[in-house]
Amino acid sequence: MAEFVRDVMTPGVVAVRPDASLVEAAQLMRAQDIGDVLVAADGRVIGVLTDRDIALRAVADGADPLTVSAEAVCTPNPVVVAPGDAVSDAVGLMRDHAVRRLPVVEDGHPVGMVSLGDLALSQDPSSALADISRADPDSWPGIHQA
Repeated sequence: MAEFVRDVMTPGVVAVRPDASLVEAAQLMRAQDIGDVLVAADGRVIGVLTDRDIALRAVADGADPLTVSAEAVCTPNPVVVAPGDAVSDAVGLMRDHAVRRLPVVEDGHPVGMVSLGDLALSQDPSSALADISRADPDSWPGIHQA
């Protein structure tokens, strides 16, 4: 069982500028096959933008995703962890803040992400959540690539 966040995190980050449009962010998410991007300025995390944020905080309200910025819709000042933090601390933060992903920050700069799925794979590889996390989204029933 992994002890530290560095052992379970996905290294590297995908980020957009605060002034990036929601269309830019969504296209990046699609290209990278991910559900969130960091919103960063000067190498520092200022927010997390999820596909759900785009859908519920902009599109559902009729906002134009070409003109709305990532910063306007993201969750600002996200809870973060460090690579040397205990996995149990990451689990506790996710539980306390009801989030599924945490940016991993070292010396103020993002170095990775840790997700609920990463933690499930690490803590209980035989769990249903771990199985789901291992599955290729393209293989899910009802999912068709355009």
